Amino acid sequence: MSLTRRDFARRSAFTGAGIALAGSVGALATAPGALASTDTETAGDETEDRPSGLGYGPLIPDPQGLLALPAGFSYRIVTYSGKTKLETGEFTPSNHDGTSAFDGPRGATLLVNNHELKGPRADWAHPVPLTEGLVYDPAASGGCTVVEVRHEHVAEWVGIAGTSTNCAGGNTPWGTWLTCEETEDKAGKNGMTKDHGYVFEVDPEDRRANRDPKPLKALGRYAHEAVVVDPKRGHLYLTEDASGPNGLLYRWTPPEGFHHGRGRLRTLADDAGRLQAFKCFDSGGRFVDDLSRATKIGTVYGVDWIDVPDRDATTVSVRKQFASGEVTRARKLEGMWWGDGGTYIVSSYAREESPVQHDGQVWFYDPRRRTLTLKVLLGVNPDPAKEGGFDGPDNITVSPYGGLVIAEDGAGVQHLFGATDSGRTYPIARNELNIGSAEEPEYSEFTGVTFSPDGKTLFANIQEPGIMLAVTGPWKRQKRH
Repeated sequence: MSLTRRDFARRSAFTGAGIALAGSVGALATAPGALASTDTETAGDETEDRPSGLGYGPLIPDPQGLLALPAGFSYRIVTYSGKTKLETGEFTPSNHDGTSAFDGPRGATLLVNNHELKGPRADWAHPVPLTEGLVYDPAASGGCTVVEVRHEHVAEWVGIAGTSTNCAGGNTPWGTWLTCEETEDKAGKNGMTKDHGYVFEVDPEDRRANRDPKPLKALGRYAHEAVVVDPKRGHLYLTEDASGPNGLLYRWTPPEGFHHGRGRLRTLADDAGRLQAFKCFDSGGRFVDDLSRATKIGTVYGVDWIDVPDRDATTVSVRKQFASGEVTRARKLEGMWWGDGGTYIVSSYAREESPVQHDGQVWFYDPRRRTLTLKVLLGVNPDPAKEGGFDGPDNITVSPYGGLVIAEDGAGVQHLFGATDSGRTYPIARNELNIGSAEEPEYSEFTGVTFSPDGKTLFANIQEPGIMLAVTGPWKRQKRH
């Protein structure tokens, strides 16, 4: 049943505010620089009054100059582009991005790791090797590797090759990885020999299942970022990282009678199911053109879904097929993660291309209520080079210890940071690998944040040059403060 703007407004009138529609709406990150009041102009720095017991304490500089962690924590390098090697002898590809962890055989952990490499292979020192049988487009440089970690033993092999700009993605309830191409390059552009901008499925356990890669065209062709699967209803939700105009949030509904499972998505026709873009409206029934309009944590929007006219973007990009007023847009729609009966969705930042500027949002979509609730809003960070503030959330995961763990892709200092259910944030790690100069330091973003299936190890990547890290320590449940 469609939740219309009129229905949403009527229900909101009974509650007095849209917030009550979603039950208890705890702000998930009144971070340093985050919005805890009414607008971005009043955001303050809370580092000085962070409650005792929150997080794991201050970050301690790393003598090796790689990763600052709290006392009691340690890290291990799992893969390092240009240093570690695949089973076949080539170096680990560069530019690590989205990652997820799976239970492997005999107690091992299997990780599927995206490599965000765009354009011709000659542009990169360490592209994903063109392993026979696993190549979609031999001109493309990106793809995924599968990393097996068992105690001190690490092995790595190619999961898919010949794809482009593999940014984020998402795991599935049936134990596979959906890797997303963040590009709209068609055959003939940037040296490509096939169209790109698709989602592909990678099986971490069955190498044979990855042979003859097939794009999942039913999910559309656009600048894909992340994807999650609703395990109850079967819907897939997908983010688009694009501008001019800003990108969209999509929902794919499977065709009647379809049942998910390993490899089943690739059996679908290119036009199977329904691909739709979201359209939001506030508690007064007014259309919301862009998510940056929300300036208060706890803002709740109703959501409708509008059919995509041409999902393969034959002549016009998908996001450009909608006229003004038809859909809601947002800048830098990035990571997603399924949890708490819905999906957390990141809008990394908004600048002049958006109605209101901010340095990061995290939303929660509740599919049962068809509502979108603002959980995190980071005000524009006035000094990104200064330690203490967070900006530019990107990849995200739900923590087994409560709340979220977020990878920072902002300006200046880069962190992994946690956000509790009650609205406080705390640092977990800081990238100390300077890839710039002493005069103009530069630190690569964190990506691929994910916990091992047993919750004991936090895996994360430093995108450049491409380093996968395993962090262990005295994890504890974060209480509400």
